[in-house]
Amino acid sequence: MHDEEGEWLPQPDVADIELVRVLHALGDPVRLALLGVYASGEQFSCAPGALGLAHLHKSTVSHHMRTMREAGITSTRAVGRNRFVQLRRADLDARFPGLLDALLKSLPE
Repeated sequence: MHDEEGEWLPQPDVADIELVRVLHALGDPVRLALLGVYASGEQFSCAPGALGLAHLHKSTVSHHMRTMREAGITSTRAVGRNRFVQLRRADLDARFPGLLDALLKSLPE
């Protein structure tokens, strides 16, 4: 999709989201922490500072974003040079009921 509100980057269809890819993506501590950030339901800028990742290089944050999007965990909308990310909560709950709730409960407060 491309319009004045931006373009959605490629992501797997709901039926193509694989449990192994989701779990592999969330096996990294940074991406697991990002899951907790995205669980609020808001859209977030990919800027490292906006995500509490100012200590990471921008290319590292981009890698984490791409890994989560390609696994089907998040959706990313490009608007100019900006990227906005949101959790695919409904899609993941439909595909793997209870998985997100279990993962989120395991995160430190």
